[in-house]
Amino acid sequence: MPTYSICNLLGADRCMTEIIVTRLRAFINSHQALEFPHRHDFYQVALFTQGGGQHSIDFQQYDAVPHQVYYMAPGQVHTWDFDEHTEGYLINFNESLFASFLNNAHFVRDFPLFSGLNRSSVHTLDMACCMDVEQTFARMLEEFEHGGDYKMDMLRGLLITILVRLSRAMPTGFKEGVSKHNLVLMRQFEKLIEEHFREKRLPKEYAEMMFVTPNHLNALVNSAVGKSAGEIIRDRVLLEAKRLLANSDMLVSQISEALSFEDDAYFIRFFKKYLGVTPERFRAAYLADMEKP
Repeated sequence: MPTYSICNLLGADRCMTEIIVTRLRAFINSHQALEFPHRHDFYQVALFTQGGGQHSIDFQQYDAVPHQVYYMAPGQVHTWDFDEHTEGYLINFNESLFASFLNNAHFVRDFPLFSGLNRSSVHTLDMACCMDVEQTFARMLEEFEHGGDYKMDMLRGLLITILVRLSRAMPTGFKEGVSKHNLVLMRQFEKLIEEHFREKRLPKEYAEMMFVTPNHLNALVNSAVGKSAGEIIRDRVLLEAKRLLANSDMLVSQISEALSFEDDAYFIRFFKKYLGVTPERFRAAYLADMEKP
């Protein structure tokens, strides 16, 4: 499975840039040789103003519809099959875009848009929000193509505006009535999982990092999403296993090692217990589905 960088998309002569802003149709037409499925090593935000066809993010299928927006963080698995009527805007950017003027090296990751969870990858905007965001996308495109002095500063500012506006509009995916304090703790838990799921599997390990008890963490997670803390950790491990299995060049033993399982047999039992098939059967079914016309 290929992993594309902004350099891959622009060509070596333009790979110093940290951001691409383009119309979605122009991007599709100029990158028809992209292989699917694929990953990115950059962030991507797309807005459909006119939708048709399908796309998937981390094995979840979505219909492309007007006013829909999707977010992708580095490493997520992506495919698309858009029809000729699909229109919109697309922004690709590296995390380093903000490094020159922010002390927070992980500024982008703090937005809930890029949590890496399927519930936060796609949503459809209401008309007012869509018009507002579309206008900002259009301003970004104009600045990207024709901007003068302080162009990059303007692009950073407009991108932050978009990320904040979309973060405010995005459904939390949590149950109603969850307090703001618990929402903050829940997002902290999710960020810690993203950083440590390969080597830390026990809720008590995350509870220690959050300075709460394991019982409190479980109660918090259950009140927010109706699952235990252990299930959230397990789901993230399974998602990464599926991502790695989609790469046909990796052996099951290599995936087991990459995810810090004690041995291959334990990984296979774990995978089959929760997904109902062995890793190899999952891979075979996924690759067969990708080969369908």
